[in-house]
Amino acid sequence: MEYIDYYKILELDKNATDEAIKKAYRKLARKYHPDLNPGDKEATKKFQRINEANEVLSDPEKRKKYDQYGKDWQHADQFEQARRQQRQSPRGGGQQFSGGFDEESFSDFFASMFGGDAGSGRQTKFRGQDYNAELALNLIDAYTTHQQTITVDEKNIRITIPAGIENGQKIKLKGYGAAGVNGGPNGDLYISFQISPSPRFKRLGHDLHTTADIDLYTAILGGEVFVDTLGGKIKVKVAPETQNGTKIRLKNKGFPIYKQEGQFGDLYITYLVKLPTNLTEKQKELFTQLSTM
Repeated sequence: MEYIDYYKILELDKNATDEAIKKAYRKLARKYHPDLNPGDKEATKKFQRINEANEVLSDPEKRKKYDQYGKDWQHADQFEQARRQQRQSPRGGGQQFSGGFDEESFSDFFASMFGGDAGSGRQTKFRGQDYNAELALNLIDAYTTHQQTITVDEKNIRITIPAGIENGQKIKLKGYGAAGVNGGPNGDLYISFQISPSPRFKRLGHDLHTTADIDLYTAILGGEVFVDTLGGKIKVKVAPETQNGTKIRLKNKGFPIYKQEGQFGDLYITYLVKLPTNLTEKQKELFTQLSTM
């Protein structure tokens, strides 16, 4: 397994504080985010490495193992268990260690113990590393089930994104992580979704909230208006004498419910009554007559 210097990736030294790691990750993730570097494969690869480095260094337990065992940090628990077993019941050809280890000596020991050069000759299989990635969507993207292609370790993976995905939701793609050791299973790929806010709709759970302008005459006399939904424009009736700020609910016109086919939240519309401007003298006279009645 190639050694990856996570500190170097985040442009930090090994004494970096948790806060420094967080700031470095945010800065570099923004710089190399695929949305800001469309078509740039090198930026996409760096973005994945940055996420991988943050996943390890932002977790105190993982960081401790990484600092101690370097590229073999994922197998630290197996190593500790094997070392205890070796001390308790050493076998012919086995090795006993004490004290600290540098990366090279640990790797040699690990290969000797599990790679078939010593002991019973049986190779131990280890599961590959999990990968973490972020995928940015807008609200329209999250409204419908669709497919997207993402690049992980220079491999294109086509995924289906179900309608109704939540902001911050994480899904697992089994077997799309790093390759296993000695024929062990691959790790998994975890994708977290970042859904950008919509300027037109506010999402609260499965419900959507929006506004619709109506003129003064429709507000007073009633009528019909066309309003936007994520599924397209629809015609809505306006009751006579509708007040500014009146809120109505359209059932099943909200956001789709995740993995529940045909199920939707509701759409709430707040009416904003727009007063007429640039009135003619005749119109002003009519309003004056109304005000005295």
